[in-house]
Amino acid sequence: MSALLRQIPANIPQDMRKIRIENSHLTELPRGSFENVSALEYLWLNFNNITVMHIKSLEYLPALKELRLQGNKLSSVPWTAFQDTPALKILDLKHNRLDVLPEHALRYLPNLTYLDLSSNQLTVISRDVFYSWPVYQRSQRAEGQIEAISNAVLALHDNPWICDCRLRGFVQFIKLVGPPIILMNSYLTCSSPKFRAGKFFHEVELNSCMKPLTSALDTNLTVPVGLNVTLTCFVQASPSPDVWWTYALKLLRPFNDSFPHSVLMEDGACVQIAAVPPASHGNYTCTATNFLGNTSVAIALRVGAPWSSTPAPGWAPIGPAEPGAHVEVRIAKQTVYGITLEWFAAAAAAAEPGETWYTLLVGRYDAAQKDAIYIGPGVNTYSVTDLLPATKYEVCVAVRNQAPRKGQCVVFVTGSDVSQLEQREKLIHIVVIVCAMVLAVPAGMYACTAE
Repeated sequence: MSALLRQIPANIPQDMRKIRIENSHLTELPRGSFENVSALEYLWLNFNNITVMHIKSLEYLPALKELRLQGNKLSSVPWTAFQDTPALKILDLKHNRLDVLPEHALRYLPNLTYLDLSSNQLTVISRDVFYSWPVYQRSQRAEGQIEAISNAVLALHDNPWICDCRLRGFVQFIKLVGPPIILMNSYLTCSSPKFRAGKFFHEVELNSCMKPLTSALDTNLTVPVGLNVTLTCFVQASPSPDVWWTYALKLLRPFNDSFPHSVLMEDGACVQIAAVPPASHGNYTCTATNFLGNTSVAIALRVGAPWSSTPAPGWAPIGPAEPGAHVEVRIAKQTVYGITLEWFAAAAAAAEPGETWYTLLVGRYDAAQKDAIYIGPGVNTYSVTDLLPATKYEVCVAVRNQAPRKGQCVVFVTGSDVSQLEQREKLIHIVVIVCAMVLAVPAGMYACTAE
């Protein structure tokens, strides 16, 4: 105790059954540290500075029943080393720096009935670690039979658990765990993410992990020269993915004044191209990645001839009417602060449906003038958001160069204001919304639609 030993003594008597070296200066357990004491049953090496444990450090210890390594500096343990200690019943590793527990860890401990991993740095762990524990497997085989199975004590408290989808299986295991496995402290708590910090495992419900899925409303866009465009991809993933855009093998930097650049927001990411130049044509690729993998979607942008039309206020026609064109409009979704519209052209004399432009006129019902929004080909939905609560609005959709006709306008009243927490619950899946539309607005302005 409190000796200045820096290594395991070489002259330990061969018939020694218990060794206790604590509060000393041991820094490692080298290969064959105890090859001359094969009768050893109890080994206590608590409160040293052990950082390395050789895979053969426990060789020649077939009778070892108890190994205590509390208060050392182990960041990993060579679990296959326990193949040399088949009689081991007690393993104490608390107050170390273990941050990983591989799925095969307990497979080599057939008689282990006490395992203490408390006060380490474990954040994520698979339930399969314990499903492969021999004491658990024996209990499953003996279920319904009159066979005495020894209880096994397990300590996992005081670890910085990350309660996201990766921990879902382990949390379920802890909630359902019972004899023969007995938790020393069953109130395991989450350390992160922030909105779950301090919560007990039995208070959280976790979603399954999901590899990113990417998609786009339209993967082929044709844009007139000089207009503004904002490209989009939709991304679903759990945990939250990293998302970025590339163009011509170059990463599009966020908040960059050069052409083009990406814009990162709380609930998504857009790619802006202001006053589209002819040289902006090509493929824009959106990539999303998390620890499960990555996926991407490419949007091909073609630059066409300039469009000379300009926004007109109010309900006046933008140009000569095109006979025969009619748009069917309906509300797809309504919230307190806005609505989502869907429409389709019943007939369009001027162009094919894939080339048809639309005009949205949006404003308060009693307003003399409405805002005009121009929607590019291939898009048939639009979300009007950030409206005032408890207010009457009118939205009309018409084919470009036409005034709205009967049946192409929707009048609605927004709901009463309520808190955001009542509007939607916090999701683990992240949804990146990007608008695939062209807006005829002054250079430098853009809009993204989000539900």
